[in-house]
Amino acid sequence: MTKLRGGLIQMALKASTEESPEVIREAMLSAHVPLIEKAGEEGVQVLCMQEVFTQPYFCPSQDNKWYASTESIPGGPTVKVMQEYAAKYEMVIVVPIYEADDTAGVYYNTAAVIDADGSYLGKYRKTHIPQVAGFWEKFFFKPGSSHWPVFNTRYCKLGVYICYDRHFPEGWRALALAGAEYIVNPSATVAGLSEYLWQLEQPAAAVANGCWIGAVNRVGTEAPWNIGEFYGQSYFVNPRGQIEKQASRDEDELIVHDMDMDMVKEVRDLWQFFRDRRPDLYSPLTDA
Repeated sequence: MTKLRGGLIQMALKASTEESPEVIREAMLSAHVPLIEKAGEEGVQVLCMQEVFTQPYFCPSQDNKWYASTESIPGGPTVKVMQEYAAKYEMVIVVPIYEADDTAGVYYNTAAVIDADGSYLGKYRKTHIPQVAGFWEKFFFKPGSSHWPVFNTRYCKLGVYICYDRHFPEGWRALALAGAEYIVNPSATVAGLSEYLWQLEQPAAAVANGCWIGAVNRVGTEAPWNIGEFYGQSYFVNPRGQIEKQASRDEDELIVHDMDMDMVKEVRDLWQFFRDRRPDLYSPLTDA
């Protein structure tokens, strides 16, 4: 049996939103470091944090103060710190942060991927950007066009999908067809309308694509916006759609799980969804 040990970190905000983005970043990094070190000591091979993990989820506002929380990738401070921990523990780390593009005034919701030797493999920019009450993301993020990269890490073929992306089945399928065996979905989602979907969409995507998924959500509430409770419940779901391990609703937590990677081929051989696809008939889906 081929095992992949995954880790997911969910966390509440550790500084007031009245503080500067720089102060908040330092507080969040300081809070994450003990859990990153714990993951390394427990032999985690692929670790992922929540969406924009160094900052609050500031999208209920339309305040350009938060543009100051952007960082370059890979040259910014957070990626450099994560490269050090990746090399120290021989651990792949997915680093979801707010990215400043080389073009002034252009920003993305991005996840950098660091390999187990500390080298930078590349990044995925969030493709689907919501623009509804409480989630004014187009004010902050330009839609990414990353073309579904799959990262050949030391331990697995890894895909990344970010938060709102999970509502769109096309990206899951594109990542799986490109070879992804394990896909992480760092998120920031609150109780209410979408909570029941949290238990449905990623398991359904795992079944449809015969892959493992690690879903990560933050916890707590964030003033002054208070749009709802970030309900945690980060989890690992297997290619049969079964949630094998899940975090609490309201605690800072690292969850660690050993994934049976042989199950990927077993499930794909059993269902043969990729064989039976009919892409020759799907053009109306993209032409519409």
